[in-house]
Amino acid sequence: MERTTLLCSSSLISSPTTSLRNPPSLIIPFRNQLSHSISIPSHVRYPLIRLLTHRRAFSPAHCSATQEVIETKEIASGFVEIGFILGVHGIQGEVCVKPNTGFPELRFCKAGQRWLRQQVSGTETIEEVELVEGREHPRRNGWILRFRGVDTVDQARQLVGSTLLVKEDDRPLLEEDEFYTRDLVGMRVILKETGELIGTVADVFNTGANDLLHVMLEASVFMPDESGKSDLTETGAAGPLVWIPFVEAIVPNVDLIRREMEITPPKGLLQLNVRPDMRSKKERRQLEWKERKKFQKRLIAAKKKLCEMEQQHVFHGFRFGEKSQRSLLADQIVEVNSKLLQQALQNVEVASNRWSITESISGIKQVKSGLRVPENCFTPPTSEEMLGANFKFQEQASHLASNGKVGIVLHMGYCKSQERRCDPYLVNTESIKNSTLSSLETLLSEDERLVKVEYRESVPLVLVCPDDDLKYVEKLLSSSDYFGFDCQKVWFLQEEKLPIVSSSEEHSHKILMKSPWEMLQSPVGSGGVISLLSSHNMIENLTQMGLEYIQICSIKNRYIGGSSHLLGFAHSQKADVGVQIPQDTTDLEESFGMVFSMNFMKKLARQTNKLQFYAIPTLNSHVEMVEKKWVDVVPSSPNSYELCCTIYSCLNACSPDKICAMEITG
Repeated sequence: MERTTLLCSSSLISSPTTSLRNPPSLIIPFRNQLSHSISIPSHVRYPLIRLLTHRRAFSPAHCSATQEVIETKEIASGFVEIGFILGVHGIQGEVCVKPNTGFPELRFCKAGQRWLRQQVSGTETIEEVELVEGREHPRRNGWILRFRGVDTVDQARQLVGSTLLVKEDDRPLLEEDEFYTRDLVGMRVILKETGELIGTVADVFNTGANDLLHVMLEASVFMPDESGKSDLTETGAAGPLVWIPFVEAIVPNVDLIRREMEITPPKGLLQLNVRPDMRSKKERRQLEWKERKKFQKRLIAAKKKLCEMEQQHVFHGFRFGEKSQRSLLADQIVEVNSKLLQQALQNVEVASNRWSITESISGIKQVKSGLRVPENCFTPPTSEEMLGANFKFQEQASHLASNGKVGIVLHMGYCKSQERRCDPYLVNTESIKNSTLSSLETLLSEDERLVKVEYRESVPLVLVCPDDDLKYVEKLLSSSDYFGFDCQKVWFLQEEKLPIVSSSEEHSHKILMKSPWEMLQSPVGSGGVISLLSSHNMIENLTQMGLEYIQICSIKNRYIGGSSHLLGFAHSQKADVGVQIPQDTTDLEESFGMVFSMNFMKKLARQTNKLQFYAIPTLNSHVEMVEKKWVDVVPSSPNSYELCCTIYSCLNACSPDKICAMEITG
């Protein structure tokens, strides 16, 4: 097929030398197209025009777009279709042709070379013919042609069923803002505002009003969730198809050289007519019913556990508010890690058992398996001469990484102690988030600090992020081709949170409510990584992948490049836990770095009660019900506890002779 697409042009071609009864049959206003058998009026000027098999005569002065129908697939090298021979006309060897071009007068009236594609004995052949003359059929939507050397009915019958072709480089030149449909197909579609790749143009159709781009979305696109909000959803290798009007307001820029176009779609356009799955309405309703029943069972179980902890006041919100607010409360109740909450409350109530990081680190320094490494060994590039005797540990770590025996968990939560040292009115959470994302990008961009690029396809990566940062981290990695990691081995987990509780000594610690339908919550800290990996079955999944060790570290760790030394040292000592001890131990929670054997991680997943929690006194406004009315409570002094756990507390579950420590010296 030979199709052209134009943008705001007057007339694409001059009148052929042969006298014509009808002008060209394309012309669409700005950017149009919908069906292969629809012709479009030319009263409006549009950017795109894709000509179809049906023709309608228009005055060249009103022609704003011209289309030569060009197949999106290659017909043969350098050829495009312009028509199909339907049958014989008369007894002089003439044939009747169904046009497949937007330039029928040019293609069928102007004498010269053409080519015929035929099937001969099962083999496709293309041969050159010479067009002598042509004219439009007076009653049919077709053209009558005569070729040199074809003078009888029998000779003409041999051509029936053939496809008429022209050279691709014989396409008429287009004016500004005019495009051939074939040139648009396969173009990348990019959001102008963010630069995000949305998908690829699969086809172009004319609706009679304006052309439509049929765009196949990328595997990861924003799709509507059950609440109607946009959510990042994995749709598979072949994404869904969406319609995008090819008008200048939505497609302002088309770059033929770079093979991409920028779009500025109105809100909701990309979700229009896209269904999350291809199941029938009945099947979807059955699935939704099953999901509701499953959620109800989880909600009943969660409410029962909270009742056992005397937290029934959390349910008061179910008697008030709208359905969406009650649903928010139900979601939060189900998401509470009641086992972890109960353990944390028990630890807080027994003050004598509160755990000290400093005391534990002091004990670690006394373990038999110890290694002292100068901090300059962690500044890339490193060499065998610089590392000396420690070079063998780096070699062992590289061997484990290259064979897919080690995984990495990066914790992106910022330290609460750092936040408390600042004036709460001066804390800029946006700047903290940007700093964290910048640190992550810098870390993953460097070749040697975390793991060499050549080994990354074999190394699973788990990113534990604050809720607000999750989508930004996903976008950062997807837009950077996952920095060399296998996207099938990269997971994004929201950091573990627990409700904030009252600090009253007279009564049991009660969960504080931000509103009748929302709990006050705070991140657990680095120790939450252990329960997070357990609850999401990550430990089991990583074990099935053949991992022997897992590195867990903070992206704020100055010496994160030393994780390979620690891994190699722990492997050589056959230790279950390896601990990195920096020179400055004042911010251990913020700059931790540890290595665990998978055998110990599986054991720890069954013994999360070994984790020790501590309480941070904080001042929090909240609401509570007094005499059947909701009352705002604004305290003047600390009135609550944030429940925290450090990853170092997991050392309580490990035998001292199975712990090794790497101390960083000046």
